[in-house]
Amino acid sequence: MARLTIYPDNHVDSTVVSNLFIDEYMKDANDAQLKVYLYLLRMMSAHLATSVSDIADRFNHTEKDVLRALRYWEKQQLLSLDYDGDKNLVGIHIHDLTDGARAGAQMPASFVPMPVMPAVEDVRRDAVPAGLPQAESQPDSAQAAMVYEKPSYTADQLREFKGRQETTQLLFIAESYIGKPLTPSEIKTILYFTDVLRFSDDLIDYLLQYCVDRGKKDFKYIEKVAVSWAEDGITTPKQAQKRATRYDKNIYTIMNGLGKSNSPTAKEMEFITRWLKDYGFTMDIIIEACERTVLATDKHRFEYAESILSSWKRQNVHHKADIQGIDDLHQQRRKSASSNPPKQSGNRFNQFTQNNYDFAALEQELVSN
Repeated sequence: MARLTIYPDNHVDSTVVSNLFIDEYMKDANDAQLKVYLYLLRMMSAHLATSVSDIADRFNHTEKDVLRALRYWEKQQLLSLDYDGDKNLVGIHIHDLTDGARAGAQMPASFVPMPVMPAVEDVRRDAVPAGLPQAESQPDSAQAAMVYEKPSYTADQLREFKGRQETTQLLFIAESYIGKPLTPSEIKTILYFTDVLRFSDDLIDYLLQYCVDRGKKDFKYIEKVAVSWAEDGITTPKQAQKRATRYDKNIYTIMNGLGKSNSPTAKEMEFITRWLKDYGFTMDIIIEACERTVLATDKHRFEYAESILSSWKRQNVHHKADIQGIDDLHQQRRKSASSNPPKQSGNRFNQFTQNNYDFAALEQELVSN
């Protein structure tokens, strides 16, 4: 029987990845780095142009993530970056994965043209996961993007880090938050927090607590938050808490619902934390209380809202629909009280018109003054 020749319909629609890349480089690269490099190979094979912003849009990363990935591969000598006189990134050379190229022979296999653009300016942070605080300022140059680049730690460096006396407690705390033993990759991330970001143990503790409280135990997410804090110059848990408070969506919504435009004070945060965590109310119930508070008073609004929510807590409100039943019952009691005035005795001290006071309303009025 004759030998068969196998061929595809379209010879162009494929991307070749070197086995050397898979064997030696892929295992140490993170998600963003892998996506960026493979996408560059794909664009190169199709002779198409791309840009940092295009790559960021395609993979839902920030432009800063893309730049970090490019610099990571440049450090690994898999590519080199071309800049113009104003330090704008204008091109990428993909190196041939041979021993000579890895040794620094700088033999470009292809060139991927990129439109002239600022290296880091106009960095968009809208792709940061939900709940992640947005940075208010960006670095001014491409060099700044390298400051927080994550190194490729060796096994010896990892062993040395784990052998430190102070590391044992830090790793124990991290495992307690995450709920499982840390992988070598996750331990390397903790090392990155201390080695590159210069975070204290207390700040790492708060970082892990902050992310876990938001249901995020993925170290890629935790690392993004850490880098964001480092870029904003955060060095203490107190600074991180203040910044997180400023950008927490629920806190902002509650403050806005009570007619407040400033950051909450420590006392106000106690109320908000109680409503969200201790009472376990959903946001629609809290906002309902805020709306009633704003309509009722312009003073001591947190205390007034607390009186409403604590009352609903005692009456086992779990859903917003439960509130209507409480309102209906309250209206029935008021109608019953007004239709059945108290009987007056013949005692001469009772020969005057008596008022029917709504003591619940009075109590709320006192709270508001």
